[in-house]
Amino acid sequence: MEILLVLLVSALGLFLGFLVIKFLSVHPTQMSLYLMVTCVIFFIILGTVAFGLDGPFRWLASGTILLTFLAGYAWTARNVLSREDDRPVPALTRQREDPGKGHSAVVYFTHGEPETYDPIGWINQFREFDEQKIPFVPFLVRPLFLNALRQHYLIVGRSNHRHTHFQMLKSLERSFREAGDTTTRFYISFLDDNPRPDAAVIQALNEGASSIVVAEVFVSVSNHTAEGKSLIEELDLDGLPVELHFTDPLWDSETLHHMFVERVEKYL
Repeated sequence: MEILLVLLVSALGLFLGFLVIKFLSVHPTQMSLYLMVTCVIFFIILGTVAFGLDGPFRWLASGTILLTFLAGYAWTARNVLSREDDRPVPALTRQREDPGKGHSAVVYFTHGEPETYDPIGWINQFREFDEQKIPFVPFLVRPLFLNALRQHYLIVGRSNHRHTHFQMLKSLERSFREAGDTTTRFYISFLDDNPRPDAAVIQALNEGASSIVVAEVFVSVSNHTAEGKSLIEELDLDGLPVELHFTDPLWDSETLHHMFVERVEKYL
């Protein structure tokens, strides 16, 4: 009987490790469910070990529970952190010989941040750090990092980062129109939000753009700018009669230099 109880609580320890990771990483609307189930399983394990086992069986169960919990925790963490980026990318429907409609397109590309909690941006960042062998948060601690990210969303309610960039894109388009350009089309894209830069480029191509400028709205060159360029280059646009250009990041912009100098002089 005691052996069966040891096997039971060991299996529950594995399940508990799964539940803890899910609780730390799921969307806020699912937190309560996973917290409740986690507490129920924890108290079942605690009660079984405390009142159902004696002597060496109690110590045996404690050790096996710890091992199975760590196994469940590590296995589920690996699954969560290896999640694929499922943000939608439209199909490229434009034919290779199609010259387009003659207009230009500006793809405004920046870091981005989801309005509500979605860890895919940081999961991609973890993967990027690992590929480049950049030390960061240890693997088994990363679910706690995602939980901290979620807590910030719960505190502020939502992020207005996306709205700010939409306003900036509208301002950019307005300046083009005021200068007499009535044909250039504008698309927004984010590395960590929807739409992705490759999705925006595909949309511009499907709508007939003959020239595309990817405007990198980053202060400096970084792994983010490189990743966005890689996503676009993976589209295999060879053979399409379209010009594709990437702007430099903003650090060398004279306008930006003058703006910062004016702000500094204002407060001297």
